[in-house]
Amino acid sequence: MHYVSTRADASSTSAASQSPAQFSDILLGGLAPDGGLYLPAEYPQVTGAELDAWRKLSYADLAFEILKKFATDIPEADLHALTRKTYTPEVYRNARPDDNANDITPLRVLEEEGGNKLLLQALSNGPTLAFKDMAMQLLGNLFEYALAKQDAQLNIFGATSGDTGSAAEYAMRGKRGIRVFMLSPHKKMSAFQTAQMFSLQDQNIFNIAVEGVFDDCQDMVKAVSNDLEYKARHKIGTVNSINWARVVAQVVYYFRGYLAATTSNDQKVSFTVPSGNFGNICAGHIARMMGLPIDKLVVATNENDVLDEFFRTGIYRVRKAAETHHTSSPSMDISKASNFERFIYDLVGRDAARVKALFAKVETDGGFDLTGGPGSDGDEFAQVAKYGFKSGKSTHDDRLQTIRDVADDYGIVIDTHTADGIKVARQFIEKGVPMIVLETALAAKFNETILEALGDDAERPAGFEDIESLPQKFTVMPPDVDKMKAYIAANTGL
Repeated sequence: MHYVSTRADASSTSAASQSPAQFSDILLGGLAPDGGLYLPAEYPQVTGAELDAWRKLSYADLAFEILKKFATDIPEADLHALTRKTYTPEVYRNARPDDNANDITPLRVLEEEGGNKLLLQALSNGPTLAFKDMAMQLLGNLFEYALAKQDAQLNIFGATSGDTGSAAEYAMRGKRGIRVFMLSPHKKMSAFQTAQMFSLQDQNIFNIAVEGVFDDCQDMVKAVSNDLEYKARHKIGTVNSINWARVVAQVVYYFRGYLAATTSNDQKVSFTVPSGNFGNICAGHIARMMGLPIDKLVVATNENDVLDEFFRTGIYRVRKAAETHHTSSPSMDISKASNFERFIYDLVGRDAARVKALFAKVETDGGFDLTGGPGSDGDEFAQVAKYGFKSGKSTHDDRLQTIRDVADDYGIVIDTHTADGIKVARQFIEKGVPMIVLETALAAKFNETILEALGDDAERPAGFEDIESLPQKFTVMPPDVDKMKAYIAANTGL
C-alpha cells in the first residue's frame, strides 16, 4: 500500500523523483511536503466473504483486519498486538450501565416504526468521553511503537476546538519520546473541555490558549507543517485529522456500526455525522470507497455551515474569523474544513494539479465554485450524489429541543453535537435503510447547555465529578506563527 499527496502532480519532476510513501513513512507527519494531504494510491477493497467473517470479531480484531490493508509495512503480529492493546474494555471503561461491557461502540435503537429505524452508535466510552479517543488511543500506541523502532522523539503540534486536544493529550501523556503542544481558542471551549486539557500536569504536555478562533489555531499548525526545515529540525508531527493514521483508525467504527445494524451484506445503512473539520465523515467516505454498503453519508453542521452550504449548493466558501459563530456545539465551530481536500481530490478525479489550484483559490479568494455555472471553477458538483453525501444544519434552539425530545422519549441525555446529528438525521431517514447517528461525546462535557435544556446537570462518570476545580496549567498567546515557533523551540530541547 502506497500513499500519494492530494497536491502531487505525478507529471512534475519533484513528484516523479519522490519515493512512494508507505504507512510508516507518513505516520509521524501531517501534511505532505507539498502542502497536500495523504491518501492511498488506491482504496483497498473489501469482499462479501470478509464482511461475513468480520461479523463475529471483537473490535480489536476488526481494527486489525481493516488496518492491515493500509499499514502493509508493519509486521502483522506487531499491528495485531497494537490493536489488542488499544481496544480493550479496560481502556474504554466509561460504558453506560445498559451497554455490553465488551462492546466499546454499542448501537442503541432510538426509533423503529413503519420500516424507519434511527440508531445511535456510542463512541464516547474512552478516557476523555469523546469519539476522538477511538483513533487517538491507537495513534498514541502507534507513535510509541514507531519511535522506539527508530530510537527517536517527536514533538506533536496540534489544534483543537475541544475534544481532539484532550484525547491527544490523554493518549500521549507519559509516552516515551513524545511532547505535545496543543493549541485551542482561548475561552471558546466548554468549562469541562477546558479543565480536561488544562488540568493535566504532565511534563510532556504544553497547552497554549490562542487569542482567536479555532481556524487561527489550525492555520498555525499548517504554517508550521509547511516550513519543512523547521519541521525537520524540531521533529514536528501532528495528531489532527490531517494525519492519515488518525483518519484510517476512524474507518473501523463505520464497519462496526454497519455489521452490528445488519444481518446480511445485501442490506445498506446510512450514517449521519456531526461535522466541522470533515475528518470523521471523511472516514465514512473512505469506508464507502472500500465497498462498505453505505447508502447516504449525511453531514450535520451547526450555525457554522460551510460544509452544509457546499453540499446544498456546490459552493465552498470559508468564513472569516469575525463570521465564525461561537455556539453551544463548540467542537464544530470551524469555518475551514481541513479534511475536505481529501474528498475534493476524489470528486475531481484525483487530479492533483486541479486540487492544488482550487485550494490556492481558497487562500486567495476564500473559496471555490463547482456548480458549472458562469464564472465557476468546475462542474463536478453534479457528481456529489454518487458519493452518497447529503447535509443539514442545526441551531441552538434545534439542539435544545432535540436534547429534550431524546431525554423525554428514550431516557437518554445526549450532548449538543450529537443533538445536531439527530436533528439532521431525521430529515433523511428512508424506509428499510437504518440511519446510524455517530455519537460525538458524553453530555457531561457540555453541561451548560444540558442544564439549559433539561434544568438538571448531566450525569458524570466516576473520576470527573469535580474536574473544573483542579489546578490548570496553560499559556495564553496571540495567533502569531513566529512567536509560536519560538515557544516550541524553547520547550523541545532540540
